Amino acid sequence: MSKSAHPKRYALILAGGSGQRFWPISRDAQPKQLLKLFGDKTLLELTIDRLDGIVPKENILILTNKQQEATVRSLITTLPAENIVAEPEKRDTAPAIALAVGWVVARDPMATMIVLPADHLIENHAEFQRVLSNASLAAENSGNLVTVGIKPTWPCPSYGYVERGRKASIGGVDDLPVWEVARFREKPNPDLAEHFISQGNFLWNAGMFIWTIPAIFSELSRHCPVLADFVSELRGSKDFSATVAKQFAKLPKLSIDYALMEKATRVLNIEATFDWDDVGNWTSVGRYLKADGDGNQHNCAFSQQEAANNIVFTQTGQHVALIGVQDLIIVASKDGLLVADRARAENIKKLVDGLPSELR
Repeated sequence: MSKSAHPKRYALILAGGSGQRFWPISRDAQPKQLLKLFGDKTLLELTIDRLDGIVPKENILILTNKQQEATVRSLITTLPAENIVAEPEKRDTAPAIALAVGWVVARDPMATMIVLPADHLIENHAEFQRVLSNASLAAENSGNLVTVGIKPTWPCPSYGYVERGRKASIGGVDDLPVWEVARFREKPNPDLAEHFISQGNFLWNAGMFIWTIPAIFSELSRHCPVLADFVSELRGSKDFSATVAKQFAKLPKLSIDYALMEKATRVLNIEATFDWDDVGNWTSVGRYLKADGDGNQHNCAFSQQEAANNIVFTQTGQHVALIGVQDLIIVASKDGLLVADRARAENIKKLVDGLPSELR
Protein backbone atom coordinates (compact mmCIF):
# COMPACT_ATOMS: atom_id res chain seq x y z
CA MET A 1 0.00 0.00 0.00
CA SER A 2 1.37 3.43 -0.93
CA LYS A 3 2.67 5.61 1.87
CA SER A 4 2.49 8.78 -0.19
CA ALA A 5 0.02 11.48 0.83
CA HIS A 6 -3.24 11.10 -1.08
CA PRO A 7 -4.30 14.40 -2.71
CA LYS A 8 -8.03 13.61 -2.39
CA ARG A 9 -7.90 12.84 1.33
CA TYR A 10 -8.51 15.47 3.97
CA ALA A 11 -8.27 15.38 7.75
CA LEU A 12 -10.21 17.27 10.41
CA ILE A 13 -8.51 17.50 13.81
CA LEU A 14 -10.95 18.45 16.57
CA ALA A 15 -8.93 20.61 18.94
CA GLY A 16 -11.39 22.54 21.06
CA GLY A 17 -11.55 20.59 24.32
CA SER A 18 -11.55 22.15 27.78
CA GLY A 19 -8.55 22.35 30.12
CA GLN A 20 -9.86 21.08 33.43
CA ARG A 21 -8.49 17.59 34.11
CA PHE A 22 -4.83 18.61 33.95
CA TRP A 23 -4.87 21.63 36.23
CA PRO A 24 -2.64 23.44 37.18
CA ILE A 25 -0.74 22.84 33.91
CA SER A 26 -3.87 23.15 31.78
CA ARG A 27 -6.15 26.18 31.52
CA ASP A 28 -9.19 27.10 29.45
CA ALA A 29 -6.90 28.65 26.84
CA GLN A 30 -4.40 25.78 27.03
CA PRO A 31 -6.17 22.43 27.40
CA LYS A 32 -4.73 18.93 27.21
CA GLN A 33 -4.07 18.91 23.45
CA LEU A 34 -1.87 22.02 23.80
CA LEU A 35 0.31 20.61 26.59
CA LYS A 36 3.74 18.99 26.30
CA LEU A 37 3.02 15.99 28.51
CA PHE A 38 5.16 13.46 26.63
CA GLY A 39 8.30 15.25 25.52
CA ASP A 40 8.91 18.40 23.51
CA LYS A 41 5.72 18.31 21.40
CA THR A 42 2.08 18.89 22.27
CA LEU A 43 -0.58 16.26 21.65
CA LEU A 44 -1.92 18.41 18.79
CA GLU A 45 1.50 18.49 17.13
CA LEU A 46 1.82 14.72 17.57
CA THR A 47 -1.59 14.24 15.93
CA ILE A 48 -0.48 16.27 12.90
CA ASP A 49 2.79 14.31 12.74
CA ARG A 50 0.90 11.00 12.54
CA LEU A 51 -0.75 12.13 9.31
CA ASP A 52 2.55 12.83 7.58
CA GLY A 53 2.68 10.84 4.37
CA ILE A 54 -1.01 9.97 4.10
CA VAL A 55 -2.73 13.40 4.13
CA PRO A 56 -1.12 16.46 2.53
CA LYS A 57 -0.48 19.27 5.03
CA GLU A 58 -2.57 21.67 2.97
CA ASN A 59 -5.51 19.26 3.41
CA ILE A 60 -5.40 19.23 7.23
CA LEU A 61 -8.00 21.39 8.99
CA ILE A 62 -7.71 22.19 12.71
CA LEU A 63 -10.95 23.22 14.35
CA THR A 64 -10.52 24.99 17.68
CA ASN A 65 -12.40 27.71 19.59
CA LYS A 66 -11.93 31.43 20.20
CA GLN A 67 -10.29 30.93 23.61
CA GLN A 68 -7.59 28.69 22.19
CA GLU A 69 -7.20 30.10 18.67
CA ALA A 70 -4.22 32.35 19.40
CA THR A 71 -2.30 29.56 21.11
CA VAL A 72 -3.03 27.12 18.29
CA ARG A 73 -1.93 29.61 15.64
CA SER A 74 1.33 30.37 17.44
CA LEU A 75 2.01 26.66 17.91
CA ILE A 76 1.06 25.32 14.46
CA THR A 77 3.06 27.17 11.80
CA THR A 78 3.45 24.32 9.31
CA LEU A 79 -0.14 24.58 8.01
CA PRO A 80 -1.67 27.40 5.95
CA ALA A 81 -3.27 30.03 8.20
CA GLU A 82 -6.70 29.42 6.67
CA ASN A 83 -6.49 25.76 7.80
CA ILE A 84 -6.98 26.81 11.42
CA VAL A 85 -10.61 27.71 12.10
CA ALA A 86 -12.15 28.78 15.41
CA GLU A 87 -15.77 27.98 16.20
CA PRO A 88 -17.63 31.15 17.20
CA GLU A 89 -18.98 29.17 20.17
CA LYS A 90 -19.07 25.56 21.34
CA ARG A 91 -21.87 23.58 19.66
CA ASP A 92 -20.64 19.98 20.19
CA THR A 93 -19.22 17.65 17.54
CA ALA A 94 -22.03 17.49 14.95
CA PRO A 95 -21.97 21.21 14.02
CA ALA A 96 -18.15 21.16 14.23
CA ILE A 97 -17.97 18.29 11.76
CA ALA A 98 -20.56 19.92 9.48
CA LEU A 99 -18.39 23.05 9.41
CA ALA A 100 -15.42 20.94 8.36
CA VAL A 101 -17.47 19.12 5.71
CA GLY A 102 -18.34 22.53 4.26
CA TRP A 103 -14.66 23.51 4.32
CA VAL A 104 -13.68 20.33 2.45
CA VAL A 105 -16.56 20.29 -0.04
CA ALA A 106 -15.62 23.79 -1.23
CA ARG A 107 -12.20 22.38 -2.16
CA ASP A 108 -13.12 18.92 -3.44
CA PRO A 109 -16.73 17.65 -3.38
CA MET A 110 -15.53 14.08 -4.05
CA ALA A 111 -12.88 13.99 -1.33
CA THR A 112 -12.44 11.50 1.51
CA MET A 113 -12.47 12.98 5.00
CA ILE A 114 -10.83 11.66 8.18
CA VAL A 115 -12.00 12.97 11.58
CA LEU A 116 -9.60 12.70 14.53
CA PRO A 117 -9.49 14.02 18.10
CA ALA A 118 -6.41 16.12 18.89
CA ASP A 119 -5.77 14.76 22.37
CA HIS A 120 -5.03 11.03 22.01
CA LEU A 121 -1.60 9.45 22.39
CA ILE A 122 -0.68 6.93 19.67
CA GLU A 123 2.96 5.91 19.35
CA ASN A 124 2.88 3.32 16.54
CA HIS A 125 2.55 5.63 13.55
CA ALA A 126 2.99 2.89 10.95
CA GLU A 127 0.04 0.86 12.24
CA PHE A 128 -2.05 4.00 12.67
CA GLN A 129 -1.46 4.90 9.04
CA ARG A 130 -2.22 1.34 7.91
CA VAL A 131 -5.58 1.45 9.69
CA LEU A 132 -6.45 4.87 8.28
CA SER A 133 -5.47 3.80 4.76
CA ASN A 134 -7.69 0.72 5.00
CA ALA A 135 -10.55 2.69 6.53
CA SER A 136 -10.29 5.27 3.72
CA LEU A 137 -10.41 2.52 1.10
CA ALA A 138 -13.41 0.96 2.83
CA ALA A 139 -15.22 4.31 2.79
CA GLU A 140 -14.32 5.01 -0.83
CA ASN A 141 -15.19 1.53 -2.11
CA SER A 142 -18.44 1.08 -0.17
CA GLY A 143 -19.91 4.57 0.08
CA ASN A 144 -20.50 3.95 3.80
CA LEU A 145 -19.41 5.77 6.92
CA VAL A 146 -16.49 4.07 8.70
CA THR A 147 -15.45 4.12 12.35
CA VAL A 148 -12.23 3.01 14.01
CA GLY A 149 -12.83 1.08 17.23
CA ILE A 150 -10.47 0.33 20.10
CA LYS A 151 -10.37 -3.15 21.63
CA PRO A 152 -11.37 -2.67 25.29
CA THR A 153 -8.79 -3.51 27.93
CA TRP A 154 -11.23 -3.08 30.83
CA PRO A 155 -14.98 -2.42 31.29
CA CYS A 156 -14.74 1.37 31.18
CA PRO A 157 -18.06 3.10 31.93
CA SER A 158 -16.95 6.51 30.61
CA TYR A 159 -16.56 5.53 26.93
CA GLY A 160 -19.22 4.97 24.32
CA TYR A 161 -19.18 1.52 22.71
CA VAL A 162 -19.61 0.19 19.18
CA GLU A 163 -21.42 -3.12 18.87
CA ARG A 164 -19.97 -4.98 15.91
CA GLY A 165 -22.18 -7.14 13.69
CA ARG A 166 -21.25 -9.40 10.82
CA LYS A 167 -18.15 -9.17 8.72
CA ALA A 168 -18.50 -6.96 5.62
CA SER A 169 -17.18 -7.74 2.18
CA ILE A 170 -15.61 -4.60 0.70
CA GLY A 171 -13.67 -4.86 -2.55
CA GLY A 172 -10.09 -3.66 -2.52
CA VAL A 173 -9.65 -3.81 1.27
CA ASP A 174 -7.55 -6.82 2.15
CA ASP A 175 -5.17 -5.75 4.91
CA LEU A 176 -7.65 -5.55 7.78
CA PRO A 177 -11.13 -7.01 8.35
CA VAL A 178 -14.11 -4.66 8.04
CA TRP A 179 -17.28 -5.22 10.08
CA GLU A 180 -20.80 -3.85 9.98
CA VAL A 181 -21.83 -1.83 13.01
CA ALA A 182 -24.94 -3.28 14.65
CA ARG A 183 -25.43 -0.20 16.83
CA PHE A 184 -23.77 2.45 18.94
CA ARG A 185 -24.18 2.17 22.70
CA GLU A 186 -24.11 5.10 25.10
CA LYS A 187 -21.75 5.19 28.08
CA PRO A 188 -22.84 2.17 30.14
CA ASN A 189 -22.96 1.60 33.88
CA PRO A 190 -20.13 -0.63 35.18
CA ASP A 191 -22.23 -3.83 35.11
CA LEU A 192 -23.34 -3.25 31.53
CA ALA A 193 -19.77 -2.41 30.51
CA GLU A 194 -18.70 -5.73 32.01
CA HIS A 195 -21.40 -7.46 29.95
CA PHE A 196 -20.22 -5.71 26.78
CA ILE A 197 -16.67 -6.93 27.35
CA SER A 198 -17.82 -10.50 27.92
CA GLN A 199 -19.64 -10.52 24.56
CA GLY A 200 -16.39 -10.04 22.63
CA ASN A 201 -17.91 -7.93 19.82
CA PHE A 202 -17.89 -4.52 21.51
CA LEU A 203 -15.23 -1.87 20.91
CA TRP A 204 -14.63 1.52 22.45
CA ASN A 205 -15.83 4.38 20.27
CA ALA A 206 -12.72 6.56 19.98
CA GLY A 207 -14.32 9.32 17.90
CA MET A 208 -12.35 8.52 14.73
CA PHE A 209 -14.49 8.62 11.58
CA ILE A 210 -13.77 8.24 7.86
CA TRP A 211 -16.18 8.94 5.01
CA THR A 212 -16.43 10.36 1.52
CA ILE A 213 -17.99 13.79 1.12
CA PRO A 214 -20.92 12.42 -0.96
CA ALA A 215 -21.63 9.82 1.75
CA ILE A 216 -21.56 12.21 4.72
CA PHE A 217 -23.62 14.84 2.88
CA SER A 218 -26.22 12.23 1.92
CA GLU A 219 -26.54 11.02 5.51
CA LEU A 220 -26.72 14.57 6.90
CA SER A 221 -29.44 15.41 4.38
CA ARG A 222 -31.44 12.39 5.50
CA HIS A 223 -30.99 12.58 9.27
CA CYS A 224 -30.00 16.16 10.13
CA PRO A 225 -31.04 18.46 7.26
CA VAL A 226 -30.26 21.65 9.19
CA LEU A 227 -26.57 20.64 9.15
CA ALA A 228 -26.76 19.66 5.48
CA ASP A 229 -28.17 23.11 4.70
CA PHE A 230 -25.25 24.66 6.60
CA VAL A 231 -22.81 22.61 4.50
CA SER A 232 -24.52 23.77 1.30
CA GLU A 233 -24.35 27.40 2.42
CA LEU A 234 -20.64 27.08 3.15
CA ARG A 235 -20.02 25.47 -0.21
CA GLY A 236 -21.63 28.37 -2.05
CA SER A 237 -20.26 31.11 0.19
CA LYS A 238 -17.90 33.76 -1.14
CA ASP A 239 -16.78 34.49 2.44
CA PHE A 240 -16.37 31.29 4.47
CA SER A 241 -15.51 33.05 7.75
CA ALA A 242 -18.44 35.44 7.53
CA THR A 243 -20.87 32.59 6.87
CA VAL A 244 -19.53 30.62 9.83
CA ALA A 245 -19.78 33.70 12.07
CA LYS A 246 -23.37 34.34 11.00
CA GLN A 247 -24.79 30.80 11.00
CA PHE A 248 -22.80 28.56 13.37
CA ALA A 249 -24.34 29.74 16.65
CA LYS A 250 -27.80 28.97 15.25
CA LEU A 251 -27.03 25.26 14.80
CA PRO A 252 -28.37 22.67 17.26
CA LYS A 253 -25.98 21.54 19.98
CA LEU A 254 -25.62 17.84 19.13
CA SER A 255 -22.94 15.16 19.23
CA ILE A 256 -22.13 13.46 15.92
CA ASP A 257 -23.05 10.10 17.44
CA TYR A 258 -26.56 11.24 18.38
CA ALA A 259 -27.15 13.44 15.34
CA LEU A 260 -25.91 10.97 12.74
CA MET A 261 -23.91 7.86 13.55
CA GLU A 262 -26.69 6.14 15.53
CA LYS A 263 -29.14 6.79 12.67
CA ALA A 264 -26.99 6.31 9.55
CA THR A 265 -28.10 3.71 7.01
CA ARG A 266 -24.92 1.64 7.15
CA VAL A 267 -21.83 2.13 9.23
CA LEU A 268 -18.68 0.02 9.05
CA ASN A 269 -15.98 -0.57 11.63
CA ILE A 270 -12.28 -1.37 11.56
CA GLU A 271 -10.55 -2.38 14.78
CA ALA A 272 -7.43 -0.42 15.68
CA THR A 273 -4.20 -2.43 15.55
CA PHE A 274 -2.21 0.46 17.03
CA ASP A 275 -1.66 1.47 20.65
CA TRP A 276 -4.11 4.06 21.96
CA ASP A 277 -4.50 6.15 25.08
CA ASP A 278 -7.00 8.98 25.49
CA VAL A 279 -4.88 10.33 28.38
CA GLY A 280 -7.90 11.02 30.54
CA ASN A 281 -6.20 12.36 33.67
CA TRP A 282 -2.91 12.58 35.58
CA THR A 283 -2.85 8.85 36.36
CA SER A 284 -2.75 8.22 32.59
CA VAL A 285 0.25 10.54 32.24
CA GLY A 286 2.00 8.75 35.10
CA ARG A 287 2.29 5.57 33.06
CA TYR A 288 4.69 7.33 30.67
CA LEU A 289 6.94 8.97 33.27
CA LYS A 290 10.15 7.67 34.83
CA ALA A 291 9.46 5.45 37.82
CA ASP A 292 11.51 4.29 40.79
CA GLY A 293 11.33 0.94 42.56
CA ASP A 294 8.52 2.12 44.82
CA GLY A 295 6.21 3.12 41.97
CA ASN A 296 6.84 6.86 42.20
CA GLN A 297 6.39 8.31 38.69
CA HIS A 298 8.06 11.64 37.97
CA ASN A 299 9.30 14.02 35.27
CA CYS A 300 11.82 15.92 37.42
CA ALA A 301 14.81 15.53 39.72
CA PHE A 302 13.36 13.44 42.53
CA SER A 303 14.23 11.99 45.93
CA GLN A 304 12.10 10.03 48.35
CA GLN A 305 12.13 8.32 51.70
CA GLU A 306 9.45 5.73 52.45
CA ALA A 307 7.21 7.22 49.75
CA ALA A 308 5.37 5.08 47.22
CA ASN A 309 3.01 5.18 44.25
CA ASN A 310 3.08 8.95 43.82
CA ILE A 311 2.91 10.98 40.58
CA VAL A 312 5.10 14.10 40.46
CA PHE A 313 4.99 16.45 37.44
CA THR A 314 6.52 19.92 37.47
CA GLN A 315 7.10 22.77 35.04
CA THR A 316 9.30 24.64 37.50
CA GLY A 317 12.62 22.79 37.40
CA GLN A 318 12.62 22.18 41.14
CA HIS A 319 13.99 19.09 42.84
CA VAL A 320 11.06 17.36 44.56
CA ALA A 321 11.55 15.29 47.70
CA LEU A 322 8.85 13.18 49.36
CA ILE A 323 8.85 11.59 52.81
CA GLY A 324 6.35 9.04 54.05
CA VAL A 325 3.51 9.76 51.62
CA GLN A 326 1.67 7.39 49.31
CA ASP A 327 -0.75 7.56 46.40
CA LEU A 328 -0.54 11.30 45.77
CA ILE A 329 -0.65 13.41 42.61
CA ILE A 330 1.64 16.43 42.94
CA VAL A 331 1.71 18.88 40.02
CA ALA A 332 3.44 22.25 40.01
CA SER A 333 3.16 25.08 37.48
CA LYS A 334 4.56 28.59 37.80
CA ASP A 335 1.37 29.83 39.49
CA GLY A 336 -0.35 26.74 40.87
CA LEU A 337 0.28 23.65 42.98
CA LEU A 338 -1.96 20.58 43.09
CA VAL A 339 -1.75 17.92 45.80
CA ALA A 340 -4.42 15.25 45.40
CA ASP A 341 -5.28 11.70 46.35
CA ARG A 342 -4.34 9.60 43.33
CA ALA A 343 -7.69 7.79 43.52
CA ARG A 344 -9.51 11.10 43.11
CA ALA A 345 -7.92 12.27 39.87
CA GLU A 346 -11.34 12.69 38.26
CA ASN A 347 -12.34 15.20 40.95
CA ILE A 348 -9.82 17.74 39.63
CA LYS A 349 -12.34 18.78 36.98
CA LYS A 350 -14.88 19.72 39.70
CA LEU A 351 -12.19 21.54 41.69
CA VAL A 352 -11.36 23.83 38.77
CA ASP A 353 -14.94 25.15 38.63
CA GLY A 354 -14.44 26.70 42.07
CA LEU A 355 -11.04 28.30 41.41
CA PRO A 356 -10.51 32.05 40.83
CA SER A 357 -11.13 32.89 37.19
CA GLU A 358 -7.48 33.83 36.58
CA LEU A 359 -6.45 30.24 37.47
CA ARG A 360 -8.94 28.45 35.23
